[in-house]
Amino acid sequence: MGRNRKRSTLANRAIVASAALILGGGGLVAVNTYASAGEGWSWSGQQDEQTQNQTKGAGQNVSTIDCPEVANDLPDVPEQARPEVDRELAAMDSQITDAYQKFADQKEQIEQDPQLANNAILNPLKDKRLASIDRISVSIGRAGQQPQGLDSLAPCALRPDDNVNAGEGDNGGDGQGDGQDGNGQDGGQDGGQNDGQDDGQDDGQNGGQDDGQGNEQGGQGGNGPEAADFVDIQSVEPNVQQPQQRRGGSRGSFATACGTNENGKFNPDNVIVAPGVSNGAHHMHDYVGNQANDAFASDDDLANGDTTCQNEGDKSTYYWPVLRLQNGQAENDANADGGGKDQNVGEIQTPSEVTLNFVGNPRSKVTAMPRFLRIITGDAKALTNGDANANASWSCTGFEDRQLKDKYPICPEGSQVVRSFKFQSCWDGQNTDSANHRTHVAFADGNGNCGNGFQAIPQLVQRIVYDVPPGPGFAVDSFPEQLHKPITDHGDFINVFDENLMNQVVNCINGGKKCT
Repeated sequence: MGRNRKRSTLANRAIVASAALILGGGGLVAVNTYASAGEGWSWSGQQDEQTQNQTKGAGQNVSTIDCPEVANDLPDVPEQARPEVDRELAAMDSQITDAYQKFADQKEQIEQDPQLANNAILNPLKDKRLASIDRISVSIGRAGQQPQGLDSLAPCALRPDDNVNAGEGDNGGDGQGDGQDGNGQDGGQDGGQNDGQDDGQDDGQNGGQDDGQGNEQGGQGGNGPEAADFVDIQSVEPNVQQPQQRRGGSRGSFATACGTNENGKFNPDNVIVAPGVSNGAHHMHDYVGNQANDAFASDDDLANGDTTCQNEGDKSTYYWPVLRLQNGQAENDANADGGGKDQNVGEIQTPSEVTLNFVGNPRSKVTAMPRFLRIITGDAKALTNGDANANASWSCTGFEDRQLKDKYPICPEGSQVVRSFKFQSCWDGQNTDSANHRTHVAFADGNGNCGNGFQAIPQLVQRIVYDVPPGPGFAVDSFPEQLHKPITDHGDFINVFDENLMNQVVNCINGGKKCT
């Protein structure tokens, strides 16, 4: 069965083949334009002025920069301090991006002189982070109590890719969160599930991806993903478990149809995490629903914006990182922020299908979401942060009883790639956002309970389908240092339903109806 490659139409798109270098008699085509950061060196432990544990790798390759996530350790940020705090947090992301690029560019020199990593990369990065942390502390202190001890979060380390998520054993997910702590999906698959599952992949793919002719392409601009990031979905055991419906639960659903971003709205902003900061995401997002969304959009802008949703009472914004083919073809963002400048390369794919459903709670009725409620599900930095907030599921059509958390699926011929997200479904009853953009909402526990004074709200279930060629030739956009790993996938939502439509959603769900 043949496949059509579906991709978005960008304004004034100029698709050109990326620069290719023909090597030697074998005719190998190298489509990478960035140095690979995954060879030959290993650092472990937290870097600081006193402790620098640096050893040449023995079977482990340094591949990324690991920095503590400052946002996760902040106290409640006063409202008046949030703009400056958000700007500084975004600046710290840019600092990591710049440092990662220097690391990739100087890999060969670092191989000859490991101390160069400290002098040229880690120590300057630490100094910049200290300055940003100090400004964050002062800003919070002006409006409240100045936080203490944040300086310990300034040092970063070079880390080997295969140790970043050490201890993570779950490759599956049942789509449910594991409690009120805001964690992501429960792992539904044993850590040994993928042992030996790379047998169906070409032996020449190690460290890169095959172009279909036995030639390695090295993934996104040379910084991932790798063959080991993919698994044949047919080798995965079914692992999905649905919570048991109980008396008093809300069994209805409401579907909103907002298209597939066929009109090609993209930007590398994130108005939730980095409001007022251009390229705050360092990767490109697909948008459906509200068309006013960029880094500078206010609530009023969103309320007055156009929408791609069929029901114009839904002006919500739904966005996620784009998925690209790794086929050597360049998008017109190849030299732009969020694209090639942030090591996101390849043809952007338009989904073949996007479904957005709001469902109920197995134990209780749901209450209306407040307008402008912001929810982020998943963690764009899960490679270095760990998987506590990871919440994307990967699968294939016809195999959706098998969900992957930290692997991309290799789908059989005739099957399409599926990304899915189940958003947090418990709300604190007061706030539309929080300092870390997580603690105002939470997941229900395995039985569907919302604890700690939280109340059940309609749960957004998002499913995105792609008709891409079979094999390991695709990846989601990511922060450069996150190496385009599948575990970094995430989704963002801002509720801009009008009051009447939200009431209809609640009535449908609580009444056990299926509505659109």
